[in-house]
Amino acid sequence: MQTALDDYAWAAGVATDLINTTAEVWRGDDHLPDLAALVAFTDRHVHHARDEQVRSDGPSELYELARRARPADLRAVRALRITVRDLIDHPDRGYLIAGASVLTSSAGGATLIRDPAHEHRTRWAVSLRSEATVFDALSLICGVGLLGVVHTLGEGRFRPCSAPNCRGAFIDTTRPGRRRYCMPGLCGNRTNVANHRARRAAAREPDSTTR
Repeated sequence: MQTALDDYAWAAGVATDLINTTAEVWRGDDHLPDLAALVAFTDRHVHHARDEQVRSDGPSELYELARRARPADLRAVRALRITVRDLIDHPDRGYLIAGASVLTSSAGGATLIRDPAHEHRTRWAVSLRSEATVFDALSLICGVGLLGVVHTLGEGRFRPCSAPNCRGAFIDTTRPGRRRYCMPGLCGNRTNVANHRARRAAAREPDSTTR
């Protein structure tokens, strides 16, 4: 499996989604309860990779490794969530680089690969050994995501979710860098609905100055 270093935004998205599958974020409901859920998780990121025009074989190979995973691999991936979350929760540049470098230690080294979108161009990529597991692949992908964001966007892009009562976190790879929620479609919508209801309730209350 090869993961291109310039696909760091996709890789950071995988890291964000992985840490937000925990029971801590979902108030007791672990979103990686079994191997089928792990396969579904990787499948979603194959589709995300197509949307983001990821051109390396990393996403499809990740999915195939998940399909061959065993219970021990699932336990290792669950432990990986804790490791990656700790790095995101402590966005010190040196700490992030050291931790992400450990995550990428399973790579066989960096190499140049052909860019399928440009006939005469190459891209830097890191490869996994042939006997790698889904844990090794996710560890490498998360490490690439963290290192790419630190190098390109800075350590200020590692943040806790701004939604009240949410314990999620995320890596912001958006161009303006103003993302606020770990799951914008969920946490953002919940916050907007709550704010709307609060404004409506405040508008219905009698003005205290008229009493």
